Amino acid sequence: MPEKLAVITGASSGIGYEIAKIAAGEGFDLIVVSDEAQINTVAGAFGGDGISVQAVQADLSTIEGNDQLLAAIGERDVDVLVANAGLGLGHAFLEQDVTAWRRVIDTNVVGTTYLLQKMLQRMKARDAGQVLITGSIAGLIPGSYQAVYNGTKAYLDSFSYALRNELKDTGVSITVLMPGPTETEFFKRAGMMDTPVGTQEKDDAAMVARTGWDAMQEGSAHVVAGTKNKIQAAVSHIVPDTLLARMHENMAKPDGE
Repeated sequence: MPEKLAVITGASSGIGYEIAKIAAGEGFDLIVVSDEAQINTVAGAFGGDGISVQAVQADLSTIEGNDQLLAAIGERDVDVLVANAGLGLGHAFLEQDVTAWRRVIDTNVVGTTYLLQKMLQRMKARDAGQVLITGSIAGLIPGSYQAVYNGTKAYLDSFSYALRNELKDTGVSITVLMPGPTETEFFKRAGMMDTPVGTQEKDDAAMVARTGWDAMQEGSAHVVAGTKNKIQAAVSHIVPDTLLARMHENMAKPDGE
């Protein structure tokens, strides 16, 4: 059988790492990407009988980093693209450094958008391919004390639906995964370990990864991982934005602020 190739960004830990394990288990060759050197170490965990794994350390907040990934892919056909790389940022927006919030936007929005355009052009030309985009239920909620991050996820959630519509008459499918708080390095890296959401019990990353992978394989438009998050997503459509923002404040406002 012809080799199948999956490209997974943000794969050094968390949801991306777990998705890479699933893909390898289903016989996909892998290109796994992260801006951390750790990707070169963990890539060995994905190998198996006849599975080829290539690690790429690249800064996907930049066009140059995404071009580095595209160069690693070369002319190979990509059967699955998991656009999972993302950054969070906690605390009040007015206190955040410009460099910090700019990097969140450049990673979650600019870099992801650029990579998707390049890869979807190729998939459309082949009339084949599956894409899983990691959005978030955060994109449904005004993110007090996490405002830039939630804004970027609102973009990705919306963008995913638009792409799916534009490609509806092709063999390319787009699925957006909407997790809630998940047990990963996300909250530590976002500086949110002094918040209620940072310290609360969270969903298992392996469960979230399997939920997203299965939804992509089924060709679903979107999937919310976890029953509690499904309820929260439903509530977000009927509760006023001012109240949603206050609810998010209660989760994300740091102690002492």
